[in-house]
Amino acid sequence: MREHTFHIHIKGRVQGVGFRPHVYRIAHRHELNGWVCNDVDGVHIEINAEADEANRFSSAVKNEAPPMALITNSTVKEIPFIPFAQFEIRNSSTGTQPELLLTPDFGICDACSAEIFSGESRRYHYPFTTCTQCGPRYSIITGLPYDRERTTMRKFVMCDACGKEYETIADRRYYSQTNSCPDCSIQLWLTDNEGKRISATADEAISRSARFISDGKIIAVKGIGGYLLMCDARNEAAILSLRERKQRPAKPFALMFPSLTLLREDCILSDEEIMAYQSVEAPIVLVKMKPEKRDAIALHAIAPKLSRIGVMNPYTPLFRLLMDRLQFPVVATSGNVSGSPIYFNNDAALENLKNFADYFLMNDRDIVVPQDDSVIQFTKRSNQKIILRRSRGLAPSLLHPDQKIPGQEIFCAGADLKSAFTLRHNGNTYTSQFLGDLENFDSQQSYRNVLNHLLALLQMKPAVVIRDLHPHYFSGMLADEFARVNNLPVISVQHHEAHFTSVLAENDLLESEEKILGVIWDGVGFGEDGSIRGGEMFLFENGKINHAASIETFPYLLGDKMSREPRLSALSLSSGIPEAQDVLRPLFSNEEWNFYSRALKNQKHPPSTSMGRLFDAVAAMLGITSVNSFEGEAAMQLENLAASAGDQSWMPFELDWRGDVELPSLMLMEKLTEGINLNIPREVLALRFHQTLIAWIERSATFFKTKNLAFSGGVFQNGLLVDLIIERMMKNYKLHFHRLLSPNDECISFGQLAAYALRTKTN
Repeated sequence: MREHTFHIHIKGRVQGVGFRPHVYRIAHRHELNGWVCNDVDGVHIEINAEADEANRFSSAVKNEAPPMALITNSTVKEIPFIPFAQFEIRNSSTGTQPELLLTPDFGICDACSAEIFSGESRRYHYPFTTCTQCGPRYSIITGLPYDRERTTMRKFVMCDACGKEYETIADRRYYSQTNSCPDCSIQLWLTDNEGKRISATADEAISRSARFISDGKIIAVKGIGGYLLMCDARNEAAILSLRERKQRPAKPFALMFPSLTLLREDCILSDEEIMAYQSVEAPIVLVKMKPEKRDAIALHAIAPKLSRIGVMNPYTPLFRLLMDRLQFPVVATSGNVSGSPIYFNNDAALENLKNFADYFLMNDRDIVVPQDDSVIQFTKRSNQKIILRRSRGLAPSLLHPDQKIPGQEIFCAGADLKSAFTLRHNGNTYTSQFLGDLENFDSQQSYRNVLNHLLALLQMKPAVVIRDLHPHYFSGMLADEFARVNNLPVISVQHHEAHFTSVLAENDLLESEEKILGVIWDGVGFGEDGSIRGGEMFLFENGKINHAASIETFPYLLGDKMSREPRLSALSLSSGIPEAQDVLRPLFSNEEWNFYSRALKNQKHPPSTSMGRLFDAVAAMLGITSVNSFEGEAAMQLENLAASAGDQSWMPFELDWRGDVELPSLMLMEKLTEGINLNIPREVLALRFHQTLIAWIERSATFFKTKNLAFSGGVFQNGLLVDLIIERMMKNYKLHFHRLLSPNDECISFGQLAAYALRTKTN
């Protein structure tokens, strides 16, 4: 008889991944008695064992962990002897503050996918089939620890057959909290856009939806994180109708493909892209169409003037069943009003999307946390992964190197564009999903709702609040309000410093003893002096960050209007170049030309160093676009144009640096104008512009005598620029990019946390 008892505590992503059944099976294999349970700080186990048995058991639990589990810490400790007669799964404990990683939503697993297409399965064609390894988690959770009663599945009572699976150790649905089947099912139905039901069964709802899509209709389909608007990707009229209804003239749409087989037929895929497409996170992945397949879909209507399309796996059983009936790609875009959050509530979706969708495929499994699809890309030449949007499947828990961040409870509010907030709680970091741009009331309310939900879920009471320096950001004003109500200190962190500390922290560099040059390029960030920054270099040395260099300043003409109209950036940046006026003049009416020229000359405008506006200016000068229909349009098309130049020799514009490291933007525009007047091909000039920026990086690294470079900011979503940097500099420099977060402003809140850690350590 074993007369010792050991307590094992395992932390990390260990709830909602089948961890308790996993422990139960290993305990039986080792013939050990005791118990396992979920708690708010992970999984706890007690066993009767000798010391060597306890250690072998603990190793087996960790080494054979379920695929979706992520273990961050574990301890084995002997406690006073308690005899156990058997091994059991005990009810979860809810008495203390949560201290665990939150499990994201998972795409359907292979076993469940096979099951819904097997005529012998009782879940044949059941659109909400899940198991311990797949299905919704974060989107349906209402409390911790993770159990059915604390999810929106609580209202669905398991039938006898599901209950038997839940209690059978050999079953893969043993202790599966989202278990259901056609006999105790989540209900699925189809309505018209007035809310009238037009289906009798789930199977009929799916079949009729497929038929409507084939007939050119637009269907709003409720997924894991909210509604998607879907239509035939081959049907130009349907896509243009969707664009008109959404008032989205050019922003690219994502596509859902029925299978990897069909995706391979139409697209050029790297191994990394295939793995991402098939992964449990199931993000949208940017890929290139095969030239001979470009007419297989209405490509020019889906992604105008772009060479890549976003594709995704049908990641839920419902999507699998729908796409199996269609057998062709469909447009699948977020169900929202332009600029507003995705709709996830049935009534709100019907009310607000009835003018967008002809029909609605609805279900009665409630969503607590709405989420858009995540978006990633792999650069064409070096396969460097770039997260463009971190949301469903990736949020909210953030596994990053331990940066000795202070033990305080911290709320970091982030920025207003590409917003996301970060919470530091009980040693864990949670960075929210992408929450959109906080320019309208609905987005602001969504931000508040997700923040309040996570604070309540974690039972968290922040002790410190951190915000962006911008005085008019909604996120900053909310942070001030939160701090005032709770009598908390507020700390401000400059926007680009937060970008830099974010990429430093992701790469475990906050304690580096080496000098690191931060290349931080984006569209807009409020400077310490009130200027509009965005083309910055910083130095990290001896634990401190100092500003090092910028783009030569230019007038930030007419505020946000400048970011919407690349022609205004070109006008501002080339105002001292007579030859450029001939290039720009056709982009304006006579009235506009006179008005903007006078405004530039007579009005005072804040100085700017925005790299985003420099990209816009070059795009306008090259005739790509003079007015953006969506944020980043000009820059995306400029990248696409430069990439079309193919392999060219290294020919950056020759600039007179005057012994300095400031980028002479006026001279750069002069050289660009010369090239235009010499009829150098536009794509070559676009590429030479990219090369010139890399020449500036090289010059700065030499000037500051460092071989370590870190990159952040929305400009580094440009895959071509990243590839060129890697090809040009990898041999002689250590290059550090974001790995866990997007380089865009989604990383700001985590950077605010890292900046606070750095300041606390320094002080």
